[in-house]
Amino acid sequence: MAMNHATQDYLLPCGRDVEQIWDRLDEVDAGRADTHELDCPHCRATRESLRVLRGLTRELAEDDVEPSPDLTSRIMSAIRAEVRRRDLLPLSSPEPGEVQVSDQAVAAVLRFAADSVDGVRARRCRVHRSGEDPDALAVDVELSLAIAHDFDGDSLDVIRERVTAAAGARVGLRLARLDLVVEDIYDA
Repeated sequence: MAMNHATQDYLLPCGRDVEQIWDRLDEVDAGRADTHELDCPHCRATRESLRVLRGLTRELAEDDVEPSPDLTSRIMSAIRAEVRRRDLLPLSSPEPGEVQVSDQAVAAVLRFAADSVDGVRARRCRVHRSGEDPDALAVDVELSLAIAHDFDGDSLDVIRERVTAAAGARVGLRLARLDLVVEDIYDA
């Protein structure tokens, strides 16, 4: 059976093909070697290298090592920390009591609104309570974008309109400030 098509027809200085040596490795190990295979230094060196390769491959195939519990728990802690709600923003509600939404959920709605504009890909969105009136339902937003190379600059106004409308209509927040940051240009 051939090991690899890339090594097929790879001749050793003695004229033997590496594939031949690989195919006959078990026969030589069983004592059924011809005179050339026993005496040739090139064939012997290649055979030894192939035995080492076969042994290491077997070891790797039989290895059942599991990642340490510590590694797994550290990875899961990092994932959980990323998924947890961060800052909660207050929302107005006709019902008694306080209603809050995570800044991550608001950011997802605003990114989706920006993505709805042709030639725009929203990237990062940071949402913070506005400092202008802490009791008001107002937020400051920094939205990073990638735009198509043929993007019309006037469309930035369309992005502003859609993001502002989504904040009010979909979430119930007012944008006190919206900073659009163009980070990248891509081919459409």
